[in-house]
Amino acid sequence: MEIDEAREVRTTCPYCGVGCGVLAKVAADGQVSVRGDPDHPANFGRLCSKGSALAETIDLDGRLLHPEIHSRRAGWDEALDLVASTFSQTIAEHGPDAVAFYVSGQLLTEDYYVANKLMKGFVGSANIDTNSRLCMASSVAGHRRAFGSDTVPGTYEDLELADLIVLVGSNLAWCHPVLYQRIAAAREKRPEMKIVLVDPRRTMTSDIADMHLAIAPDGDVALFTGLLAYLGLHNAIDRAYITTHTTGFGQALFAASALDLAGVATVTGLSEDELGRFYSLFAATAKTVTVYSQGVNQSSSGTDKVNAIINCHLATGRIGKPGAGPFSVTGQPNAMGGREVGGMANMLAAHMEIENPEHRDRVQRFWNAPDVAQKPGLKAVEMFQALADGRIKALWIMATNPVDSMPDADAVEAAIKACPFVVVSDVLAQTDTVRHAHVRLPAAAWGEKDGTVTNSERRISRQRTFLELPGEARPDWQIVVEVGRRMGFGGAFSYETPAEVFAEHAALSGFENDGARDFDIGAYAGVNEGDYNALEPFQWPAPSPATPLWPAGHLPLKGGDRLLLQPSPTANVAKRGQSVNLPISPLEGKMAGRPEGGAQAGGWPEGGGTTGRQPTRFFANCDFYTPDRKARFIAIRPTVEIRTSPDYPLILNTGRIRDHWHTMTRTGKSPRLSQHIAEPFVEIHPADALRFGIGDADIVRVSNPRGDVLVRALVTARQRQGSLFAPMHWTDQFSARGRLDTLAAPLTDPISGQPALKHVAARIEKFVAKVFGFAVMRQRPEPDTAAYWAVAKCKGGWRVELAFADDDIDWAGFAGSLFGAPPGAEMSAYHDRDAGQHRIAAFDGDRLLGALFVAPN
Repeated sequence: MEIDEAREVRTTCPYCGVGCGVLAKVAADGQVSVRGDPDHPANFGRLCSKGSALAETIDLDGRLLHPEIHSRRAGWDEALDLVASTFSQTIAEHGPDAVAFYVSGQLLTEDYYVANKLMKGFVGSANIDTNSRLCMASSVAGHRRAFGSDTVPGTYEDLELADLIVLVGSNLAWCHPVLYQRIAAAREKRPEMKIVLVDPRRTMTSDIADMHLAIAPDGDVALFTGLLAYLGLHNAIDRAYITTHTTGFGQALFAASALDLAGVATVTGLSEDELGRFYSLFAATAKTVTVYSQGVNQSSSGTDKVNAIINCHLATGRIGKPGAGPFSVTGQPNAMGGREVGGMANMLAAHMEIENPEHRDRVQRFWNAPDVAQKPGLKAVEMFQALADGRIKALWIMATNPVDSMPDADAVEAAIKACPFVVVSDVLAQTDTVRHAHVRLPAAAWGEKDGTVTNSERRISRQRTFLELPGEARPDWQIVVEVGRRMGFGGAFSYETPAEVFAEHAALSGFENDGARDFDIGAYAGVNEGDYNALEPFQWPAPSPATPLWPAGHLPLKGGDRLLLQPSPTANVAKRGQSVNLPISPLEGKMAGRPEGGAQAGGWPEGGGTTGRQPTRFFANCDFYTPDRKARFIAIRPTVEIRTSPDYPLILNTGRIRDHWHTMTRTGKSPRLSQHIAEPFVEIHPADALRFGIGDADIVRVSNPRGDVLVRALVTARQRQGSLFAPMHWTDQFSARGRLDTLAAPLTDPISGQPALKHVAARIEKFVAKVFGFAVMRQRPEPDTAAYWAVAKCKGGWRVELAFADDDIDWAGFAGSLFGAPPGAEMSAYHDRDAGQHRIAAFDGDRLLGALFVAPN
């Protein structure tokens, strides 16, 4: 297609679940620029550091541009025929459950939809799961237990309307910066707003918190069951709401009362005074929003944590109202879209249940499918365990890097290497996962893809194309469709455009939906190419005019206190408003260059962040999606898990940093983002550092029975004593031994299947090196002879930090190899052998190839 260089293209950021609108423009010389979309209701022009650096990440360096079979370049027909025939043969010989898809929240909804349809409807297996299992599966499970559906009740506007925001296991400042900015702006307008942070670490988010509860790892269930008991004891509950609109309160309150305040203090590691102040604040504040993220979800008790939070909101009737409710903030740009299409092993499409025979029949009839999967498939951790023991014999991985992101990562890598047939569709030619693929399929990247994504507040937005497809890259949906056709399902996979896929997805959501299912975008079932291309961001539900918008007697609350009395298919479609140039907050000057500061300085509209748009809240009239239309309290007893031991006395908490994303396949291309934090690190409390003989910036080994990593020590009182924190981003592509999830056990929540990545027993010790150094160079280095190395993009080239266990090294030879110096390159060196210092530069003519500096300290 031809790209119009004269206009900006409205698209959506490919990073977190905030779903920020982006304006992208390609100049006549091919240079791309991006800025925040002032009319997008998720961000109103703001972008975080990652979003503002998107233009630095779209070069073709390292791209997979052609199909490959066993590392040999192949044509598309040969590659697709091999994939289709191998999957078909495997199914014929071993059954449909011998194959699997592992997909990603980076996929667009249209990609997700066709992959799920192929596996569940035509292969006949539910063995399709997603890396979103690692970030929000416990929230899905908690919603379904409480509400009867995976429904996110609230909207971003609630963050501005709340009088109390409780942030639980969520470092918004670094992981969802634009939402953090939104809260900061609201706080400036209403200084009486209170913010409580519940997190073992004192993160940057604590800077705006009135109270920081440095909770013990996995103390959240005790904290919120204790809160429920407190609310009951002090009669701070809404008895009329509980009686009329809920079930199970008595059992939940009885279970929550198992611990008294002193017992809760013991389990949470908080003082009784801290608990009392938090509990009384929550009890006294009607407009309370509880925002939670990975610190809640990534736990072996994640689902119980979610329901413990929801229980407190149900007990006080604080749900479905402006400025009140539990709010799950998703980690990926389309984790919500994946939930909508059923891209998880235990779900059907359009929020239908795989265990429900009526739902299976409905989907089978709609798809005209031969054999819809009859039972849930393997969840992510189970899937790779099945790969290891030989039950899965063919695996297709799409847009994700499980060799680095899955728990017990070394075992996952071994399982992938042992699998008879592995297909990977990706944008990069080399990741730790791609290198093990038998077939590599070049996929379209951000800027080349065309489709939709759904953000954390149920808002569907378009990702649009503004770049030509490079080489032979293809969109993921198109690759899946071609395989489906070659497997003999051409009639069901006749799509020619993503608009056709979206229209079918929308039609299925409204099919035989009388308002009994929450997800309904049937208004868009007849969307044509022109309408699809012009689609504005909208929140669901958006049913067809013939379908009730809500269950009988259920009216949605729209903005403020206004009720929309009649269903309308267009009521939720965002109209463009005028941007208002207001300062975000008095912190703006201080925030410049800070973790929370975005590159754009656009402000938030006055009077909340809607400017005429009407955000939709669920459960305003208290009807839920359970059989009796009542919300369910879940009885939860707090438990204490002790995973430490004398050999492994510390708890490792894994997470993200401000400027990197997942396994760095995109952010690692940006010099600006890579220089924020250029090396893998571990945070350790000063008392623990003293105990283990570790100094600030020492290289340390963090280990447990599954493996070890080498990282820099960051000694900081922000870290809770007895715990460690390390980011999960570094891979074998960027460091010698930085693959953090090697250490994580494949321990999962028994309901959601989400792994416990925040509670890993480990020990720490100083790594003794004889020589340290760094180098800068033009080409990407491969310093395999160094015991420790970490490489980062810098302006004009690369920088690598080095440490060596041995000092008997031919430094000139090492430098030449490191720089990729050609034969005959001029080497200029300075050696002080007595001091152990060496400085070496390599030139190709007048062109500096690189410079190396090494010394004993």
